[in-house]
Amino acid sequence: MDRASLASAIFYRDPLAAFTWLEKAFGFEPAMLITDPDNKMVHAQLSFGNGYIMIGNEWADYTASPASIGGKNSQGLHVNLDSDIDAHCDRARAAGAAIVQEPADQFYGDRTYRARDPEGHVWTFAQTMRPFSAEESEKATGLKIEMFS
Repeated sequence: MDRASLASAIFYRDPLAAFTWLEKAFGFEPAMLITDPDNKMVHAQLSFGNGYIMIGNEWADYTASPASIGGKNSQGLHVNLDSDIDAHCDRARAAGAAIVQEPADQFYGDRTYRARDPEGHVWTFAQTMRPFSAEESEKATGLKIEMFS
């Protein structure tokens, strides 16, 4: 497997439950699971498209699940879908995700929704519906948009 240039590591109180839930709710594919002799997760990876996420427990004083810090998120997780974002949202809802923003078209051409997982991580899912035009988006929002690449 070619490694993605960038991945996120996400911390959970119960990482093994998260590993299973993320597959069921969001369609991530198990890529690696490392457990200790007591069958406790040490490290895991799930893939999605050409990227992956790492799942771990709260193993140091600077790692925490939102469930351990009053539901606060210190990062946003953004996943681009190839198709059928509304069905993806339905799947996540059926698996118990709290939908914090229903699917909606955005000025930059994507359709997005946001879902909170059982431990409080908020995930944004997006599907590109039309090409992005900085000029069109500036007119729609009144914001200045600079593109660098």
